[in-house]
Amino acid sequence: MNLALAAAAISCFISVFAAVPAMAADQETIIVVTSFPEELTTRYEREFERGHPQIHVQFVWKQSRDALAELSKPEQGSADIYWAPSPSNFALLRDRGAFRKISVDRAALPGRLGAQQLSDPTGLFEAYDVAGYGIVANPGALTAAGLSAPRRWRDLASPEYARRMAMPVAGEVGFSPALYDIFLQSEGWAEGWRLLSEMAGEATLLDSGFAPAASVREGKAALALTIDFIAGIARANGAPVEIIYPERTAFLPAHVAMTAGSRHVAGAQAFIDFLLSRDGQLLLMERDSRRHPARPDAYQNAPEGLANPFTLPASTLLDYDSEIGRRRPSLIALLFDLAIVEGHAESADLWRRIHDAENKFAGDAKAMAVLGEARTFAGFIPVSESDSHATAFLERFARRDAVDPQQIAQWRDQIASARRQAYDLVKSLEPAP
Repeated sequence: MNLALAAAAISCFISVFAAVPAMAADQETIIVVTSFPEELTTRYEREFERGHPQIHVQFVWKQSRDALAELSKPEQGSADIYWAPSPSNFALLRDRGAFRKISVDRAALPGRLGAQQLSDPTGLFEAYDVAGYGIVANPGALTAAGLSAPRRWRDLASPEYARRMAMPVAGEVGFSPALYDIFLQSEGWAEGWRLLSEMAGEATLLDSGFAPAASVREGKAALALTIDFIAGIARANGAPVEIIYPERTAFLPAHVAMTAGSRHVAGAQAFIDFLLSRDGQLLLMERDSRRHPARPDAYQNAPEGLANPFTLPASTLLDYDSEIGRRRPSLIALLFDLAIVEGHAESADLWRRIHDAENKFAGDAKAMAVLGEARTFAGFIPVSESDSHATAFLERFARRDAVDPQQIAQWRDQIASARRQAYDLVKSLEPAP
């Protein structure tokens, strides 16, 4: 009797394991190329497969450049979906015919934020979330320093703020070229670079995306430039910080698209539908993500402290030019290195001298005119406003490793020469020995 039971148990055990491959073979697998973190993708995989047990989601993690290379292959390397915060990649892949149209509930997803277009007008990719750019601040530290919260980007160039501020290095932190492009579109190309130079001369430069917010959380800085979800995660986990959206900032989208070569169109559309559904959008606001939905009705269940960009005052939102923005990251990173990172200590000394002289000669119109000229040289950038908008010019700097070294050397010399002129102007105001 016992032998018969044992034989039956073994037979059952074998039959169960024999059935597993058959079940897996019946399950459709869709491949999603993404750069979103695993804690977010795992959440979506779990919830989607719970409602769609016949579909398995396989994520392939690739950062922007590698994703572009993979999805530029024939049939997009067998991927079904691209889901990532990389506006330039989506535009390039669209132009290369890498996407097919997707179905979207436009009544729930406006595809716009104010005057800014978030989604592809032809329906080839859709906004999944929007990330805001601004200032993470420690209100207690600002109060202790006798400072109110800054309202405008240019407020940060004041030494009282800049000396208590941390800034990400554009060439090292993925989100920061977009942040600085928003700043430059808001303040103007030449004036924006002058303000950035003045801010950075007094600020601490950091080469990690989480470091600026961490420095505020840890009390090393009173404020920092950041992308909002990093500050939101810190706040949700008890850090004494808040996010400030200065006037004329922007929220930039992450997108989702179905590849032209997808062999699982229905399954891919189902996953995209879930990402963009109200339930799917609620998942991205959880405590370890704190991202902003692209779907306005999701904010009815938003956690406390998470701003709704669709209801912010019009003065908060910049009419951001995304076509220019997607073409300038490499140029901005290069210029930031040359004009701000290189010779940072020298630049800091120069700006301190200018600020000290302005305090000393306040009310002296002639001296202040000289110092105004010194400011122009101290914040000099060797690229004109017109070139900064010219497609042909920007394409020359699309990749840092392809830039002519002689061009870089020339720009470096021009910046150094401008700084020397600024020094000479400040010294001209000193009394003769």
